[in-house]
Amino acid sequence: MTLALRALCGAALFLCPVQALASPHGWSQASSIARTIVVASALGLPVLEDDWNGALQAGESVGAAFLVSEGLKQAFPEMRPDQSDRQSFPSGHTATAFAAAASLQNRYGWEVGVPAQLVAAFVGAARVQGRKHHWHDVAAGAVIGEAAGFLLTSRRDEGVRITPWAERRSAGIDLAMRF
Repeated sequence: MTLALRALCGAALFLCPVQALASPHGWSQASSIARTIVVASALGLPVLEDDWNGALQAGESVGAAFLVSEGLKQAFPEMRPDQSDRQSFPSGHTATAFAAAASLQNRYGWEVGVPAQLVAAFVGAARVQGRKHHWHDVAAGAVIGEAAGFLLTSRRDEGVRITPWAERRSAGIDLAMRF
């Protein structure tokens, strides 16, 4: 599964800069695409691995980063570099991307985390390049995201596996432990 995630992140790092060069608002579009890929990976990989706690923790991490960044946008209204609105500080795209990447790294290790962190870094760079954020907006978003991902996600315990199951007339939970 980690190979599939690395391939997805690699595709994001390859295709998003191409998208960025394709249109005037390409950097903004590319950052949104890359953010969606890393967040979907953080939520989807645990589901594919039957790691429901990991999916919940990733959701909590991304949600917390989003809420903190949106709260700070309201508390500290700052004009965007493109003058479109006063929602520049901090970068919500960057916060959620780094929360997803940190969650993947903390849960599954560096083999999954490094490609995800690279995609998150691309998101931040693209937000600055697309004139949606100042560099300090992106740095604050990265700190918020990393903190949420690492504080709300725990390392996966391979020694214990809890699997919910259901049939037509019954349901239960299987618990498997390795000693």
